[in-house]
Amino acid sequence: MNQGMKENDWKCPKSRWRRNSIWSRLGLWVPAALCCLALTGCHGSRGMGAFAVPEEFDSSGQYEITFWAKNDTNKTQTAIYEKAIEDFETLYPNIRVNLRLYTDYGRIYNDVITNIATNTTPNVCITYPDHIATYLTGSNQVVALDELLVNEKYGLGGSQVKFDAPAKGEIIPQFLEECSFGGHYYALPYMRSTEACYINKTYVEALGYTLPEILTWDFIWEVSEAAMEQDEEGNFLVNGQKVMIPFIYKSTDNMMIQMLRQKGAGYSGEDGEILLFQDTTRELLETIAIHAGTGAFSTFKISSYPANFLNAGQCIFAVDSTAGATWMGSHAPLIDISEDKLVEFETQVRMIPQFDTANPVMISQGPSVCIFNKEDPQEVLASWLFVQYLLTNEVQIAYSETEGYVPVTRKAQDSPEYQDYLAREGEDNTLYYEIKLDAAKLLLDNVDNTFVTPVFNGSASLRDAAGQLIENTVKSVRRKQTVDDAYFEKLYDDTISLYRLDQGDMGETVSGGRQKLGALPRTSVTLLSALAGAWVLILSYVGISAMRERRKNRESTK
Repeated sequence: MNQGMKENDWKCPKSRWRRNSIWSRLGLWVPAALCCLALTGCHGSRGMGAFAVPEEFDSSGQYEITFWAKNDTNKTQTAIYEKAIEDFETLYPNIRVNLRLYTDYGRIYNDVITNIATNTTPNVCITYPDHIATYLTGSNQVVALDELLVNEKYGLGGSQVKFDAPAKGEIIPQFLEECSFGGHYYALPYMRSTEACYINKTYVEALGYTLPEILTWDFIWEVSEAAMEQDEEGNFLVNGQKVMIPFIYKSTDNMMIQMLRQKGAGYSGEDGEILLFQDTTRELLETIAIHAGTGAFSTFKISSYPANFLNAGQCIFAVDSTAGATWMGSHAPLIDISEDKLVEFETQVRMIPQFDTANPVMISQGPSVCIFNKEDPQEVLASWLFVQYLLTNEVQIAYSETEGYVPVTRKAQDSPEYQDYLAREGEDNTLYYEIKLDAAKLLLDNVDNTFVTPVFNGSASLRDAAGQLIENTVKSVRRKQTVDDAYFEKLYDDTISLYRLDQGDMGETVSGGRQKLGALPRTSVTLLSALAGAWVLILSYVGISAMRERRKNRESTK
């Protein structure tokens, strides 16, 4: 009996150890797996409580925040970021800001999507509203700024803010409204630009034309076709070279969106309704196809940077952002071609071509700054203070002087320092480069003529689709493919499929040529599907292990 008791005492603890072992593993893996599956169910974010503004900022705590920003290897801009961080940390020695620079916004977007899935987002991020709309598919991942904007102590220009921040009313209203969607403000504007047409006026006049104050699409197409005339040896008469692409557009998504807006045709509804695939779009593509067929028109993705062709005397009309003005012209401070390729010509800056010169329309664009939610509200408040600092005159004016951006606050625009900067146009070809200041003034003079597109989950994909329609049409014409009704029907179908525009909020297809977006971009879906798949395998492994443990337990008790 006693021997039996000792044997049971030996077996039972072992059996209990085995049971505890498997449940211990289950206790570790199952909650993690369920959390990840729940995370995947809400497009990859861990649910967080909505941010509430603390009563006081804890100056005794130590906070480390990350700031993701975009930079085109412009050392001057990098220096501005670094000085802003240094000055801010002097004011708030308990906040450390870590800067991470990216070469383009697409990389920032992809990394944020990836990090949402692992809850490792940055604290502050320079991005676009279209991208933020996708970030919002995660519960409370992006901080709604409504209460912060007007908080008496820590809001814009609040009593406890240690620097001269602008008040909410000092931000240009049109720029601030770009950051409002879904009933809340989810970002603050950082810099603003629009698109401009940079023109080789010398060649326009050599072709027998007079440059108007406001360009029309008909004028652009006519001059571009005239520039295609060649001599017997294949040299273009206007420049004496073997290469001439009279009209090059950098961002074809903007091109299509603005053309539709000027025509009064739909692009998208406020709630995500897709209006892009329509007859007016097809008519525009047919016109573009004609001029692509003669070689008079091309795009950045097909031919490369418009500035390079313009500066080499191989382009007459180069459409690019006003922020790209420092690359445009014979004496531009930033030139990417060798000196022996440069051609001397008079450069002029105009707004993009219009269909109705009496009612000009141009897009407003430019980076905004959003804040990601964290468990510690004090950390979020520290991030908000830094974002406010980016809107101070010191940062706004310094950054706007590097390229053709304009400050987003009336406070900076009206300051003596900025007005002096604008007044010194043409004094040199660096800080006061004439074309750069002309581009900035173009936006300053036309803020009321600008517009923005609706922002919703999937609006970034719709924007890409708009540009893809032009890119594919131009490529097809260059490949001598037939561009007819059947072609456009297939182009529409392929583009809708490529960008998942046939899926609504619940995955349904909306008939009648109009769809509502709700699906995440393909990269996000792929990532989150992979995460879900990995956790399914983990759960399967744990389940099989549990069955094996139970079988061993039964055998050990026999």
